[in-house]
Formats: sequence, structure tokens, C-alpha cells
Amino acid sequence: MLLVRCFSCGKVISASFDEFKERTENGESPNDVLDDLGITKYCCRRMFISHVDVW
Repeated sequence: MLLVRCFSCGKVISASFDEFKERTENGESPNDVLDDLGITKYCCRRMFISHVDVW
């Protein structure tokens, strides 16, 4: 479960996480997926790339 907002800037990022996860599991590059989703800030990109499911 990803946090709803970015720690640094407060942008809502949870709405894009399911698509990000699905596309990266299908072999797409995380950089390309984040660019397509419009996640351009480094702080928000960090939230996606460094996320680890613990459940």
C-alpha cells in the first residue's frame, strides 16, 4: 500500500500507483512509465521507485 501523498511536496500520488505497478511488472521501464503518468518531480518519483510492499 503506497502512501496517498508525497512526503516532500504533498502531491496526491496513490491514484497512479496501480497503473505504475502493472506496467512495470509487464516489463516497461519505470522511467518511461512515470513520464507517461506525468510524475515529473524527483520527490514523487522516489516514492514510486523506492516503495516496497510489506503486506
